[in-house]
Amino acid sequence: MKRYELTKEQWERVKPLLPPEETGKRGRPRKDNRIILNGMLWIARSGAQWRELPQTYGPWQSVYARFAKWRDDGTLERVFHALSEDADMENLSIDSTCIKVHESANGGGKNGR
Repeated sequence: MKRYELTKEQWERVKPLLPPEETGKRGRPRKDNRIILNGMLWIARSGAQWRELPQTYGPWQSVYARFAKWRDDGTLERVFHALSEDADMENLSIDSTCIKVHESANGGGKNGR
């Protein structure tokens, strides 16, 4: 398994939540949902631009088009809600080191008074 890809167990949980794979507009079979989803995860986890998506996942335009479709029709939101239902919140931690407070919120003025 590659670093950014779903495991078999993860895929089995997500698979029924995705729309069925259908034939594309020109009669060609569409790219496998698992490959497309792995491409979306690669983008999300790596922080790269869509154009930098490795060819392993297919043309970036195809992955982006499926992402936009699933985003707009609520598919990704349904997947998120289904997977977060059984999230383990026991060890949840929020790191506040990146939160910045405006100087007026801590009693300081604009000129340090």
